[in-house]
Amino acid sequence: MLKKIPEEKAKQGRRGTHVLWILIVSLLLAVIAWGAVEIYGRKSADGEVTPPITQGEPSSN
Repeated sequence: MLKKIPEEKAKQGRRGTHVLWILIVSLLLAVIAWGAVEIYGRKSADGEVTPPITQGEPSSN
């Protein structure tokens, strides 16, 4: 015979803000990572990072 379980106990979890906090913190971490990549990208575009050496024909200079 099956037991009748109250609806409140049958749910996966209670109402709360745990998931909301996890989503907010993960969003903030993503924004911080994106900002770090933007800063690094600007530095590399400004020429602070040495460009790769490519092989080609020597110039006539």
